[in-house]
This record gives sequence, structure tokens and C-alpha cells, in this order.
Amino acid sequence: MDKSTLRQRARNLRKNSTDTERHLWYPLRADRLGFKFKRQVPIGGYIVDFVCLEKRLVIELDGQLSTGLNLSK
Repeated sequence: MDKSTLRQRARNLRKNSTDTERHLWYPLRADRLGFKFKRQVPIGGYIVDFVCLEKRLVIELDGQLSTGLNLSK
């Protein structure tokens, strides 16, 4: 997949995030944890769910597992 296609797909994923992604995004965004995170970012030929570039940390949610998570606890 070329870069422009990946970027467009990442934009679409940000617009149509899952409930689990939205719940996890709240504490990650706006430096609430002291680090800057981005969501749905193209890296290489992949689109990762969340990334902290400073710490070189990628968070990927597995659709099958993430549907059962209760992040409100």
C-alpha cells in the first residue's frame, strides 16, 4: 500500500474508532500520562492503534479481545 493510501485509511480509522479505542484514547490523549500519544498512525506498511514516539511504544488492540474489555473499572 502506498503512503497516501495508508494516510487516508488511518484518517478513516480515526473517524470510525471502536468503543474500546475511544475509552483507551481518553487517558492517553493530551499528555494525561505525561507522554504524547497519537492514534491510528501509519508506520512502515502498517497502521498502529496508538503510538508514543518518544518512548518508541506501540499499543495494538486485538479486536476479538478488546470487545470484552471493560475499561471503566
